[in-house]
Amino acid sequence: MSCLYINESAGADEISGKGTEESPYKTAAFALFCHREANGSDSAEPKLLVFKTEDKEYQEISASALKKARKGCDGLLKKALKQKEQESKKQQQEADNAAKELASLKIKIEENKSLPKAEKSKICKAYEKVGQRVKVSGWIHRLRSNKKVIFIVLRDGTGFIQCVLSGDLAIAKQTLDLSLESSVILYGTVTKVPEGKNAPGGVELAVDYYEVVGLAPSGEDAFTNKIAEGADPSLLLDQRHLVLRGETISAVMKVRAALLRAVRRVFEEEHMTEVNPPCMVQTQVEGGSTLFGFDYYGEEAYLTQSSQLYLETCLAALGDVYCVQESFRAEKSHTRRHLSEYTHIEAELCFLDFNDLLNVIENLLVKSVKYVMEDPVAGPLLKQLNPNFKPPQSPFMRLEYKDAIEWLKEHDIRNENGEIFKFGDDIAEAAERKMTDTIGVPILLTRFPVEIKSFYMKRCADDPRVTESVDVLMPTVGEITGGSMRIDSTEELMEGFKREGIDPKAYYWFIDQRKYGTCPHGGFGLGTERILAWLCDRFTVRDCTLYPRFTGRCKP
Repeated sequence: MSCLYINESAGADEISGKGTEESPYKTAAFALFCHREANGSDSAEPKLLVFKTEDKEYQEISASALKKARKGCDGLLKKALKQKEQESKKQQQEADNAAKELASLKIKIEENKSLPKAEKSKICKAYEKVGQRVKVSGWIHRLRSNKKVIFIVLRDGTGFIQCVLSGDLAIAKQTLDLSLESSVILYGTVTKVPEGKNAPGGVELAVDYYEVVGLAPSGEDAFTNKIAEGADPSLLLDQRHLVLRGETISAVMKVRAALLRAVRRVFEEEHMTEVNPPCMVQTQVEGGSTLFGFDYYGEEAYLTQSSQLYLETCLAALGDVYCVQESFRAEKSHTRRHLSEYTHIEAELCFLDFNDLLNVIENLLVKSVKYVMEDPVAGPLLKQLNPNFKPPQSPFMRLEYKDAIEWLKEHDIRNENGEIFKFGDDIAEAAERKMTDTIGVPILLTRFPVEIKSFYMKRCADDPRVTESVDVLMPTVGEITGGSMRIDSTEELMEGFKREGIDPKAYYWFIDQRKYGTCPHGGFGLGTERILAWLCDRFTVRDCTLYPRFTGRCKP
């Protein structure tokens, strides 16, 4: 009978171990395991000698310790058997994969010329072409495999379509290399999705041939690694060109496009003319501290804060006018509703009074939102983005500034200095938002004090302390629109220049509007991004513009 030596303190449980007195095992269970692995399970059990530290010699293992060792050996044998099975499966899988890869390399993706010619189609139009063979182009938005079938959700900007690749097409090497955001051209027949299944447009494309236009990288440079969920907002802004491909931001951009179309539609219905004033100017509109200055061929010039003054000059020639144009404010503000560059919807109207102006603003907002919600593309997207949105209804609440001050006092809402509001205080964003959200309806806040409004705003005839001015406040976002009646008297306008410390010399062309046929007139400006934040339930206006510009951010 062979002997195996075990020494718990000096031994080692290694397959290559010898089990001799000079090279003992560490445990009895491992000793039995190695013996059975080497000699078979039917071989005679060896004698186990265990080193006793107190006696400093090897002694035969006790019956209870031997029983425990046999049990431990059985466990090690089962574990080894399982490991062998796993290794065998792995080897078989590797062999199968190698065979599949070899087979996939042999598959050539070629178009079957006997099929009907594929009609080129945008995805949104393909929904209506059930039973027809079409050719759609776009980017792989989603990609998954199910046994021998590949599912692709393709995106082209007009919509999404589920595409199914089966047979050789699904196992070809070219298909296995496809990755998210690769651009492809897919050919196939549009079919209705099976009963109980859902897909965009209620259809899917049974692909019979495709071409790769641009293969996007996988691995470390994969699209999902570039814009990982939960990434720092500043990093996502650096990757804005990729973030735009996401469903949320692209949906906001489509609602934005529909809003601008709707605004133009309302203005057209009111027989207003669109004009395009300059963005490079040499005059201020909203205070010199927020001007972006630059050198204009040796002269000082600025990026426009507002196109209002230029719009006023168009009234006598074109009647009521409007523009949709970028405005720039050099405000070092990091609030969620401020941008340094934003799309400004501005309008100027002639021969109207203050009440008329309020009605025009209210009508524009109500009808524009209505048209957006009726839009076949933007309407459903708006419901997805903001399921609880309720369109504004006329009439809006009309609240005078002095009454708003009293409301703030009654509700113990303080100004920025922590003091009780008093007449003449500017109602800053936090207090304004709290009031608007508490009241919970659109508000036309009117008749602001002269001191906190711009030089061109007309004073109220019944109270010269205040102006015929208005801010439109919406729940969840605050101010989205500001407007006023404009001064139509040369003398009063000159007083406004003097009050603000503005040299009127550069404004000669603006002053001439009062000199050559003055008239009562007023106008307003809407911040497109603020309206979108309200419509689409976005936390910040930065989500509502293509490439946001604000303090410290002018890239990409």
